[in-house]
Amino acid sequence: MKYMLLVYLDEHALSEAERQHCYVESAQLAQDLNSSGQYLAAGPLHPTSTATSVRVREGKRLVTDGPFAETREQLGGYYLIDARDLDEALGIAERIPIARMGTVEIRPVLEIPGLPEN
Repeated sequence: MKYMLLVYLDEHALSEAERQHCYVESAQLAQDLNSSGQYLAAGPLHPTSTATSVRVREGKRLVTDGPFAETREQLGGYYLIDARDLDEALGIAERIPIARMGTVEIRPVLEIPGLPEN
């Protein structure tokens, strides 16, 4: 089953050196998952200051700068993995470096007919 691991952290919590170290650890985890056939995709996101949100109301597009919600932790990246079950996904999520200081939300991906294959 596919799982999306959503990585949340206060984007101001890490120094540049700590951030770079997390990138190195995250890349190694992605390589390990790729070797075991569980890696589908992953990537960090630019800061929320670069975000744009769009809503459509009464047929009109409304665009605002920034993320949709103001929260203490922001979505900072993701992994898309293939795991046997939730327990295996949990084991992978706890290996994500940000799990030690932020939050990793695990959600199964709903497969619907008509979507293109990876």
